[in-house]
Amino acid sequence: MLEVTGFSAGYQGNDVIRDVSFSVNEGEAVMIIGSNGAGKTTLFRSICGLSPTSSGSVRFNNLDITGMPAQRIVRLGLGFVPAERHLFPRMTVHEHLALGAYPQRPDPATMTIVFDLFPRLGERRRQHAGTMSGGEQQMLAVGRALMSQPRLLVLDEPTTGLAPKLAQEAYQALQVLRRQGLTLLVAEQQVPLAMAYTDRGYVLENGVVSLEGTSAELAADPRVRTAYLGVT
Repeated sequence: MLEVTGFSAGYQGNDVIRDVSFSVNEGEAVMIIGSNGAGKTTLFRSICGLSPTSSGSVRFNNLDITGMPAQRIVRLGLGFVPAERHLFPRMTVHEHLALGAYPQRPDPATMTIVFDLFPRLGERRRQHAGTMSGGEQQMLAVGRALMSQPRLLVLDEPTTGLAPKLAQEAYQALQVLRRQGLTLLVAEQQVPLAMAYTDRGYVLENGVVSLEGTSAELAADPRVRTAYLGVT
């Protein structure tokens, strides 16, 4: 579904990620792990058309989307949930979900799916985003992305700022979406949690892919265990 080849990107002429290649097959859940500053956010923003690309290519469903504007990429079926969430404090839950469907009118069936997945959003549909808890805001950020009816959902650090119980609930919700046919690409700092819910993964270090394998293989790798799982 997604094929990234020889991909480099950065800011003001300085590449943060260099010659990165990876793929995501339809129906998979794939993780990208790495320390802060490894380039995960730059990689995701560039793939999704929000940051410039230096070289390489990105293909989504066999279509070259390299350098394509973000609004076109979303309409092709690639949704993005940024780590910062980018919610509007004075907009309600319902207004955010309607915005996620733009330029189409919100699909009632999709809205129902979001409320079934996150009942708290249904209970707070008239509440302003700025008055919600961090966990509720994360639900809203994911729900907004789902309103575009994506085939692939890219999530950058979805558990940032969440308590362990809420982080677990977030991944359980993503697992429900996956069973419904959604493909997932996740960057995550809580590596053990990501490993429990993904099929494969890539380790990004200093802007390059240093390791790849199934989640089980990475969990058993001494380098991953030492650097990301706290096992010596």
